[in-house]
Amino acid sequence: MNDRLERRVRAAAVAGWWSLLIVTGVFLLAYVVYLPVIAAHPAWLLSMFGPGMSWHDVQNISLWAMAAFKIFLWGMATVAL
Repeated sequence: MNDRLERRVRAAAVAGWWSLLIVTGVFLLAYVVYLPVIAAHPAWLLSMFGPGMSWHDVQNISLWAMAAFKIFLWGMATVAL
């Protein structure tokens, strides 16, 4: 019985670490895409946020979203540990 539980816990830990690795990769990809897009100031991005938005607002919202994503990532790492 103890051996079965140990295998299940180990499998859950491995799945948690793989999930954390994948989410970290998604975050890095989003950040690498974010940098040139924000630097280029494309009109389509500003129109996606709606009328009355400025580039300052778009950058502020984007950075807060990335910060929230990092907090989620930290929480996942804590659970995986």
